Amino acid sequence: MDVASGPVTPANPSAEADFTVQFAVADGVATVTLNRPERRNALSMAANRRLFQLWGQIDADPAIRAVILTSADCGTFCAGMDLQEAAELRRSTGRDILDLLDDPFYERMRQVRVPVIAAMTGHFTAAGMVLAANADLRVGLAGTSGGITEAKVGRGTPWAAPMVAMLPLAVLMQLVTTAEMLPVERLLALGFLNAVEATPQAVRERALGYARAIAANAPLSVQAAKAGLLASVELGAQAGYARSREQHRAVYASEDAQEGPRAFAEKRPPRWQGR
Repeated sequence: MDVASGPVTPANPSAEADFTVQFAVADGVATVTLNRPERRNALSMAANRRLFQLWGQIDADPAIRAVILTSADCGTFCAGMDLQEAAELRRSTGRDILDLLDDPFYERMRQVRVPVIAAMTGHFTAAGMVLAANADLRVGLAGTSGGITEAKVGRGTPWAAPMVAMLPLAVLMQLVTTAEMLPVERLLALGFLNAVEATPQAVRERALGYARAIAANAPLSVQAAKAGLLASVELGAQAGYARSREQHRAVYASEDAQEGPRAFAEKRPPRWQGR
């Protein structure tokens, strides 16, 4: 789970995206690592394309049971969009960078079938907060802060709308209008974070602990649970409950639904098939 604390330079410029966002899978856990510490892990166009591609790759691999999203250590988990690149693109093309991105608000991340855990080893703001909000579990680093700073640079926050289910409205309104940063300890107390750890390595270890616990459970049950809760956020309690019941039909009809009780009775670990 260690990530490089300094920049990694690709030997081949065409491989920039693979170095900008690194990817590895071990024991059912995929790790996605933002790797631009020299730019405070700001998200370039190459990083956006790579993330969009990786969410699809993860969904296509049934062996992946959980995802950790983290970054190279530099004091910042993600500083947001690469504003320097955005300014250069505006000058050269006359177009806003959001018009050129595959997934400008990282919405595909919210649709990943398995839980995504943000292991935030530093400050996070703007697009960094988007990634945090789109994750399912969040671990922060003590002494850091998170915020929504678009108002300071004339950008917008349509992506913050779903966060009304994650934070009190008054606090969220404070974040989007004042552009002030809040300590992660405050965000933990408000329930936005699941845990805060003292060191970057401890942040990653806590995230890995969550990921391993998820990976050990019945995959269909985990996926339906995630989908059902997100449906309630999007549709409201009653409609979300109806959608969740439908999403769980395959769980109760699966072989795993029989394997779990059988393994319990036989006093052995279950052998999940994902079907």
